[in-house]
Amino acid sequence: MDTYPIIEFRRYTTIEGGQAAFARYFETLFPEAFQQLGAMALGQFTERERRDSFLWLRGFSSWEQRAVANAAFYYGPVWKEHKATLNGLMTDSDNVLLLRPLRPDSAVPLLPAVDHLREPDGAQGEAVALLFAVQPGALERFAELAAPAFAAWRQAGWREAGVLATLDMPNNFPQLPVRGDGPHLVWLGLAAPGTPMATLDLLGKAARAMLREAPELVPLRPTQRSRLRWRDNER
Repeated sequence: MDTYPIIEFRRYTTIEGGQAAFARYFETLFPEAFQQLGAMALGQFTERERRDSFLWLRGFSSWEQRAVANAAFYYGPVWKEHKATLNGLMTDSDNVLLLRPLRPDSAVPLLPAVDHLREPDGAQGEAVALLFAVQPGALERFAELAAPAFAAWRQAGWREAGVLATLDMPNNFPQLPVRGDGPHLVWLGLAAPGTPMATLDLLGKAARAMLREAPELVPLRPTQRSRLRWRDNER
């Protein structure tokens, strides 16, 4: 399975001073646990401008498999043993967008796991998420009008790592809340270390008129084991 068409965009808030501990626990305990259940931690990050953040992407092979894998994990032994520790390090875990690739070729790639012999410093590079709260019924047209802004990021040295849109389906694992304030469009980018951020200046008036609120630019830092990271040999 090279692509995961059902994606949870999970944006947590940690307690003050708890970010590093949460990231360490998460990366030690959970990526392989999800993988064994058929789900995938596609990438995990901290937000560069927030010291209380942890953002990760969880992928599923199908809509039905999301419910099965989540049930197996959250009612299973790994979460049962460690949930008190992890929940104690978070103040909010409900900021979750349920997403799908906007187009068949815009899915988040499944990159190889970090090889700590060849990558002794862990995952490297710059990452960014651009979040757009779009007017109902305007996703496809907004994406067309926003294309010049996304092209400017690519021209500035950023590699597109996914263009995602709200999945308009009822939550089939209601034990984990997801946001119902869509639709949203999310553009993900990766770049070599030190690459400066581009801007959204090329997001024209017509595109901005389709938004319910100002777009959000979220600079990200890959955590040590994040699959989604900069790799020089990737296209």
